[in-house]
Amino acid sequence: KLLLNTGHVNIEARDEDGHTPLNIASYNGHEAIIYRLLEKGADIEAKDRFTWTPLHNAALKGHEATIRLLLEKGANIEAINRDNSTALYRAVERGHEATVRLLLEKGANIGHTTDRGWTALHSAAYDGHEAIVRLLLEKGANTEAKDEDKSTPLHMAAYNGNEATARLLLEKGANIEAKDGNNSTPL
Repeated sequence: KLLLNTGHVNIEARDEDGHTPLNIASYNGHEAIIYRLLEKGADIEAKDRFTWTPLHNAALKGHEATIRLLLEKGANIEAINRDNSTALYRAVERGHEATVRLLLEKGANIGHTTDRGWTALHSAAYDGHEAIVRLLLEKGANTEAKDEDKSTPLHMAAYNGNEATARLLLEKGANIEAKDGNNSTPL
């Protein structure tokens, strides 16, 4: 706060990875610093060299209060990085169930696809995040969504041996006979 009040601090300064102070504060969940940086005009959509926004960083780390603050201050919930991933996708990858729930409540697009065609459900099924698979299914995620290889979330669960997530998908009607680009079924 003291440094920010001097008026001699560049709030958009970047480190070697292109992180601004707001990117770093969001990654670390420092709400008071984030609030002050935003008051001083920090770019809420500043992307680092990996094209991650402060919201991506907060979602990656599961910082719910930070996510709430960023969204209240106008962060784009659908901002994408270089692999076309959103904050929702990053939270799913890391298994942050409460963060996933929050982002869905705030309107995150459950059907958004990465550059590989993966939805949040593909990622959760692949990584075996059972509670998140359940949540995504409750919120209407498409069990038959196909990625660039024509694989469904059930293919992902089966590929990684995630029996519990495969069972959930089957209970919601996932097609066990769905064929991927190699003409293989999840079995």
